Amino acid sequence: MYGWNTIRWKEAKRHEFKLQKRIYQASRRGDAGRIHRLQRLLASSRTAKLLAVRRVAQDNRGKKTAGVDGVKSLTPRERLLLAEHLSLSDHARPVRRVWIPKANSTESRPLGIPVIGDRARQSLVKAVLEPEWEARFEPNSYGFRPGRSAHDAIKAIHDGIKQKPKWVLDADLAKCFDRIDQAALLTKLNTSPKLRRVIKGWLKAGVMDGEELFPTTAGTPQGGVISPLLANIALHGLETIINEKIPRRRQVSPPKVIRYADDFVILHEERKVVEQCREIASQWLGEIGLELNEKKTRITHTLAATEGEAGFEFLGFRIRQYPAGKYNSDRNGHGQPVGCVTRIEPSPKTVKRHAEKLRETIKRHRAKKESELIEALNPQIAGWTNYYRYVVGHITFRKLGRMLFTRLYAWAKRRHPKKSKGWVVHKYWHVVGGWKFQSANGMRLRRHEDTYYECYVKVAGARSPYDGDLLYWSTRLGYHPKVPPRVAKLLKRQKGRCRECGQWFREGEAMEVDLLIPRKRGGTSALHNLQLLHDHCRYLKTVGETNRHDRCA
Repeated sequence: MYGWNTIRWKEAKRHEFKLQKRIYQASRRGDAGRIHRLQRLLASSRTAKLLAVRRVAQDNRGKKTAGVDGVKSLTPRERLLLAEHLSLSDHARPVRRVWIPKANSTESRPLGIPVIGDRARQSLVKAVLEPEWEARFEPNSYGFRPGRSAHDAIKAIHDGIKQKPKWVLDADLAKCFDRIDQAALLTKLNTSPKLRRVIKGWLKAGVMDGEELFPTTAGTPQGGVISPLLANIALHGLETIINEKIPRRRQVSPPKVIRYADDFVILHEERKVVEQCREIASQWLGEIGLELNEKKTRITHTLAATEGEAGFEFLGFRIRQYPAGKYNSDRNGHGQPVGCVTRIEPSPKTVKRHAEKLRETIKRHRAKKESELIEALNPQIAGWTNYYRYVVGHITFRKLGRMLFTRLYAWAKRRHPKKSKGWVVHKYWHVVGGWKFQSANGMRLRRHEDTYYECYVKVAGARSPYDGDLLYWSTRLGYHPKVPPRVAKLLKRQKGRCRECGQWFREGEAMEVDLLIPRKRGGTSALHNLQLLHDHCRYLKTVGETNRHDRCA
């Protein structure tokens, strides 16, 4: 393996994290000189370069996407050579333009795919800059940040409106990534001259669309490793400027700004204040080359239907309030019901899109075996229900379950047109904790209704993985919405550590479930026979076992 798999990754990660933690602490103190010295030390560190290459060429799930050079993957020897010669150059190769369709739209979203070498450099610079800005970012910023997710933003909205109905500015930015003013972004970065030149080179590299090269005078191309961090830096300060310009009043809470990437909402009790916030936000965004999308930006109320339907949609959820309580018909001085209840559920658009995707999957598998159909449907159902298990989704889950039964019955009836309804149902559905679609080999289809509501625990305040509280972040992964229940149980049992290297699991790292006793020796997939390992640790363990087997043979 040319030495790649003999690297002591445990020591390398520990070394990188120690420097990142020191950068975070220096940024919290406002010590710019120490920040720049530590960043130079980390950028020149061999361990940081090795980890940057491993993140983009081995750990990244989308690593086999080619840039303009056509290279999709690297061998262990090529990874080692890239890490040894990795340096921060002012020049960068153009990104390859890829168009992907937007959800609920006929338009396409442009992605810019850098070459693997530039991806590794961006990963290195991100590791250098992220701890500094994690200490500065506002507490209600949740998108593209380690340790935070869309569910944290939804929980923050729930906490902001549960006591009293609010007016909401549901804002959307027009082509945020494509229009960010590059000069304003570089000024806001306020980093060392070396890093400034490197980032400027990436921003000015250009885009290859087919055989044609287009210059990039504005924006940060989506698809780059560092682009989400740069977009967060550009949008940093919106919450602060609104709270500074809106005067505080007694018994009236200040406006609450909750941002996830380029989407944000502003909550307040008075419409006049929300309209004032809209003007402030529009003026502030203009300074960095952005503007509000007037077609998608609107002011609404969480309880009263003012302009159209009450409530709003955010990150695939529908958020609104309903009158509640014994005396909800009585009115107070503001003409509002005395009590209300907050309801957050999957938005109708996402439900429709999910249902259409299930129908298309069933249609594609009309002539396939039931086991192949179940194997295709289960990941779709599990991923969708796990995302919405932290809100009121049981009604939606039951509707989707009925729709899926109808489609599956039509699929089964098409295979046996001359058989009765009872015969078809008893062939494919079995009573195992409820009627479940099942194949001949015992594989069962996951039902939407089998996913139960769980209370989500929002990230505390301005916490960051770089603050050094690894126990908090490791145990928190067990409650993360993207972690499957089986993985969550293993995390709890292993107390947040990898069984192979003994290191803490950190957010965003690839994890694999491994068998303690292999199937060849009678091992099963029962929970007591499973362990959770890093993706690369599992690979090294498999290679070691294979080598031992060859020697014994």
